[in-house]
Amino acid sequence: MFIGHNAVGFASKRAAPRVSLGLLMAAPMLLDLIWPLLLLAGVEHMRVDPGNTRFTPLDFYDYPWSHSLLMACVWGLLFGGSYFVRTRDRRAGLILFLGVVSHWLFDLFTHRPDLPLWPGGPKAGLGLWNFPAATIVVESLLFIGGLALYVRATRPRDRIGSLGFAAFVLFLVLIYVANIIGPPPPNAEAVAGLALSAWLLPLWAWWFDAHREARD
Repeated sequence: MFIGHNAVGFASKRAAPRVSLGLLMAAPMLLDLIWPLLLLAGVEHMRVDPGNTRFTPLDFYDYPWSHSLLMACVWGLLFGGSYFVRTRDRRAGLILFLGVVSHWLFDLFTHRPDLPLWPGGPKAGLGLWNFPAATIVVESLLFIGGLALYVRATRPRDRIGSLGFAAFVLFLVLIYVANIIGPPPPNAEAVAGLALSAWLLPLWAWWFDAHREARD
């Protein structure tokens, strides 16, 4: 799943209005933020295999430390727990933990059986990516729903809060469309390089969210 993860970040603002959208967006993206670092370090592996699924040519055959269910829970505990230690806000820490773990649960629906339950353990995946039209509909509805919750929870204080938000949404949509209709990347290194750019998204979200405020 791609923009479905961003939908979780947007929707989380409704449940944790005092937490920056940067952190709320980083939580459901966290496994994909860690993954390219492990890929470039040679700890995890993938290959470009057109036809692997009908939606994406990427074959995620070895990523137990970033994308197993057990490690998703570990990363979630570290992410949400560190926020709790710093702020003593249990609710927000729990929301961030759930955001991280939601990544694995959402991927479970879209991936073929390549998601380990734990490193070296059995793999799961329901394979929605083999049905491209259904994938696009499901992700689009999730994304629209997440956006609606964010808009209902916040309002802009200035032009950055409105235009920065609109540009962010447009960028996500354009990247999603490019992933659907664009040619497959040449190799795993190119995929990792592109994936590293995702680190900018939580920073972007933090920037424009700081120029928005909670609605009454």
